Amino acid sequence: MVTSHAIAAVGQRWQCQRCNQWIAATDRLPNGDWYCRTCLQLGRLTSRDRLYTIPEPNRFARLVAGGLTWHGQLSPLQMQAAQAVRKHALGGQRQLLWAVTGAGKTEIVYPALADALARGWRVAWVSPRIDVCLELAPRLQRDFGGVEQCVLYGGQPVPYHYCQLTICTTHQLLRFDQAFDWIIVDEVDAFPLATSPMLQVAIDRAQKAQGSCLYLTATPGERLQREIKQRKLAVTYLPLRYHGYLLPRLQLKISWRWRQQLRRGRLPAGLQRQLRLWWTTRRPFLVFVPHVADLPVVMAVLMQAGLSGGTTVHAADPDRQAKVQAFREGHYHFLLTTTILERGVTFPKVAVAILGADDPVFSTAALVQIAGRVGRLASDPGGQVLACCHSNARHVQRARAMITRLNRQGRRQGGRPC
Repeated sequence: MVTSHAIAAVGQRWQCQRCNQWIAATDRLPNGDWYCRTCLQLGRLTSRDRLYTIPEPNRFARLVAGGLTWHGQLSPLQMQAAQAVRKHALGGQRQLLWAVTGAGKTEIVYPALADALARGWRVAWVSPRIDVCLELAPRLQRDFGGVEQCVLYGGQPVPYHYCQLTICTTHQLLRFDQAFDWIIVDEVDAFPLATSPMLQVAIDRAQKAQGSCLYLTATPGERLQREIKQRKLAVTYLPLRYHGYLLPRLQLKISWRWRQQLRRGRLPAGLQRQLRLWWTTRRPFLVFVPHVADLPVVMAVLMQAGLSGGTTVHAADPDRQAKVQAFREGHYHFLLTTTILERGVTFPKVAVAILGADDPVFSTAALVQIAGRVGRLASDPGGQVLACCHSNARHVQRARAMITRLNRQGRRQGGRPC
């Protein structure tokens, strides 16, 4: 018989025991109960509620080869990185896989993941972005066909069930307490995880006392880099894409009046010529804009210029998932998007334009990640990344310098220019 453990949902000093955040004095219901506004989307918790947990049983069927059904092959550099990740995981170390966009981070983790599942570990693969989870889930279901899995995100159609491998957003980890032996955090530097102490706490609490964590990213933030220097975090570094080609350069076009042009129903001439060329040659492309309000304006200009067959997508778009999948399947010629598609998604043969790349919403890391959407397939390792700016802002300069530095390191490993 399994004995559950219960605690009050709202602890002393009015602290929520699910998300660890303090409850404001104004967050009270008409009956006088306190409730937590911070994690309200996961279901309302009040001062009358209790949270129940049960010991983690790890009762899973024994898996042959860890349930791995993937038959691909890793390159020598990928295999070297995969062995290092597996070694750190078995040693219970917190670790970072720092690999350029398109290096094949997911597949590099497969040997360690298969070994963990074969040992009966319970694993969570998480990301702060729903789009990353939705692209990752079918890949893991295909490549680990022998493993029972579930997918958790806000508004999911299939209810949660206990299983050995959970794919979820980092917010969903607030539902777990010491549940996982190994947590893989994909795109660890992405918003909102990078700036949310609450989500950092969620990762720590969902991990067992003897568990460990693997972070994946191409652009680690200052905190992770500081922990590497302090030897608090083991690191595996891979500066080259899986197909051996270097990252595409960030091509800069200065157009200091593009906002005024947009208001007059025009795009900068150089940008419009490039978009028309991609459209004419049937190369799918993404156009990133700084703000949601820019989407209909830019779309109207493109339609007026005769560039049809595209659509817009942003975080609050109810058809967001369907549109992204339709673009991936070739039903749209182009997507106008905000930064929600900056990372974790792969589109075949895509080109990229960034309108207003000098806007503060596009950080250095975001620009490098956006550039990394291009040339991800071995069959089409080239492609263009065009950044249209008012000025050559400092974070744009840093992004271009980071790509140059990564490519310099990649050349030392035998990387080829695309």
